[in-house]
Amino acid sequence: MKNRPSQHKNDYPDHPRVAVGAVVFKEDRVLLVRRGQPPAKGRWAIPGGSVEIGETLQQAAEREIREETGIRIRANKPIYTFDVIERDESEGIRFHYVITDLSADYVSGELAAGDDAVEARWVSAEEIKTLAVNKTTLGLLQNKFDFGT
Repeated sequence: MKNRPSQHKNDYPDHPRVAVGAVVFKEDRVLLVRRGQPPAKGRWAIPGGSVEIGETLQQAAEREIREETGIRIRANKPIYTFDVIERDESEGIRFHYVITDLSADYVSGELAAGDDAVEARWVSAEEIKTLAVNKTTLGLLQNKFDFGT
């Protein structure tokens, strides 16, 4: 039950939210967005968002990437699942997401940040070292793809 002041629609949930991300490479660069909303506001991360009722993980990933970046992808199989649980100063659960990242193929389109993304960019392995990247994103890219090590 939401019993705290909320500034974001997903603050203080009654249950975990199911979300997806898509790991998309184009040539030797990975698609990242700078988040405009919490959690991890202002940090670079794999683009994605909440699964809507009736959507498969693949459909949700394709929709979210189109909304956040303007490009079309073909979402493939799940490659990584993790939790994001953020507590406030009184230990209340502010956010709780269960996120599945999928591998995906770039299909078409030009990058244009939208929805929750402040910026969208194809990032090289060298450039990623200079950005404020979400630690889960960095770990996934380094461990699964040997990217940015």
